[in-house]
This record gives sequence, C-alpha cells and structure tokens, in this order.
Amino acid sequence: MSDRFCHRCGHRATTDANFCASCGAGLLIDGGDLTINITSDADIAESDVTVQIPHFADGPGVLVVRRGVEGAEAGDVYTLDKSVTVAGRSDESDILLDDITVSRRHAVFVRSADGYVVRDVGSLNGTYVNRVSVTEATLVTGDEVQIGKFRLVFLVGE
Repeated sequence: MSDRFCHRCGHRATTDANFCASCGAGLLIDGGDLTINITSDADIAESDVTVQIPHFADGPGVLVVRRGVEGAEAGDVYTLDKSVTVAGRSDESDILLDDITVSRRHAVFVRSADGYVVRDVGSLNGTYVNRVSVTEATLVTGDEVQIGKFRLVFLVGE
C-alpha cells in the first residue's frame, strides 16, 4: 500500500484512509473527486455513510453532515455556492438544521475570493470549529463545524 500525506499537517496517511489520523482533515483523492466515509457515533458498521462528491476540485465549498438529527442526516451535502449562506432552524435558512439546540439564524458561511469564513450571528449555543468556540473563523478543507448537535465537515477544492 502506498502512502500519501495530509494537505493540512503533512502527516503520513495510507491510501485507504479518508481522514488524517493526526489532525482529522479530510484527505483528497487524486483526480479531483472526493469520497468520504462518515461514521456515526455508534460503533455499528452499518451506520457508515459514503458520500461521492463529483468534480470536487472545480466546484464551490461544501458541508457534509458528519452527525445530525432530524432535518439533516449523516451524509447530507450542502453546497456553499452563494456569497452568504445562512444556517439555522428557521424555514428561511439555506441550511435548515431543525433542532432546538440551533438558533433560528445561527451562523453564516461567507464566500469570497480568499476562501470561506463561518460567523456566529449571536446564537445561544455558539458555533464551533474543530471543537473550539468561535465568533468567526476562516475554514480550510477538513474543518469540522459544529452548530448545535450537528457536526459538518467543510470541504473545498484546492
């Protein structure tokens, strides 16, 4: 088995790995397509979800639900193709996360020429990036964004 290296931290990863064992970043697959395996918190093999994201390198950033509840289930993909994408519990949200732990207008994802930023917009339970509470954070591929009980993995082509 040949090795490859994490684009974020440089840690060696085997070719069958989907996430870096050191920093948790999603590992890119040659050719621009990306397949990620998302495992729920349960230790049940049947709970694994495989998500195929075609033409990954050419498109906008995406959020893939790693752990969700009603309204967004593990494996759901949200494309961040607007300049501002709103995530929250409101029916008017671009990303509807229907759970009491999510504020009606919880966070926004801002797309610019420099990349993507997530901003908490005064939510009650806060927004977390890689398990650290943030009011605003620049996102890189593999970052985990937590909004309420939902955990979403951010991915963008290089």
